[in-house]
Amino acid sequence: MPPLTQTAATRSILTPTHLLHTPESFVRTPLPGLTGGLAIVHACPALGARFLMYTAELEPSATLAPCPNQRFLYVLSGTAQLTLEDENYADREPPTHQLRPGSYAYLPPAANARIESQDASRLLLLEKPYESLPYTDPPSLLITHEDEAPQSPLEGAEALQVRTLLPPGPAHDFALNTLTYAPGAALPQVEVHYMEHGLLMLHGEALYLLNQTWYPTQQGDFIWMAPFCPQQCIATAQGCKYLIYKNFNRTP
Repeated sequence: MPPLTQTAATRSILTPTHLLHTPESFVRTPLPGLTGGLAIVHACPALGARFLMYTAELEPSATLAPCPNQRFLYVLSGTAQLTLEDENYADREPPTHQLRPGSYAYLPPAANARIESQDASRLLLLEKPYESLPYTDPPSLLITHEDEAPQSPLEGAEALQVRTLLPPGPAHDFALNTLTYAPGAALPQVEVHYMEHGLLMLHGEALYLLNQTWYPTQQGDFIWMAPFCPQQCIATAQGCKYLIYKNFNRTP
């Protein structure tokens, strides 16, 4: 028998309650509607998640077609153009929006929005079916930049700042925030709740508690947390920032 070759090392780990997905184990794949780029799928129903979250790595002039579900996108690097293609613009040029790092958009299911990269760029995307509520209008299109989102201390802790990226209220069936930790800052408690999370580490480093294990995490890492998974984050001396999804505003 030939000798076994040494396997590559990875920090990635999957348990029934959480996934730590780290860059050395990313697999890039084509996706329907994505032309001129590849996707790194971080979370999807095959994992047990009730949403799809992925990073799209786009070449210049790559395109991302509309999807039937609601979609959220956040520009990680590079620049892109979002074009609203609708029959209402048949007799004139459809409106376009220029996106740069930190730009984000919420696209409701009815939005016929086409995305084209202007240069090599990376986008974080979330897609999920919309859960409607009686007597509640669905959310509207939103295209803006993180700098315009309201920022406040989390539970009064100035060392931990949260930006709320989507408007509050029952129209949205999920929430997306960025959290910025000063060096050594920590969540004030170990959280256990019904909401699941998808989290991308944008900058810095942290120790993250998932269930009963502390994991070192860094820029580029993705974490999925199942409902009721115990969780806490403590930033290292570098501080850290991440973008986090949670299902919200709906009866569990």
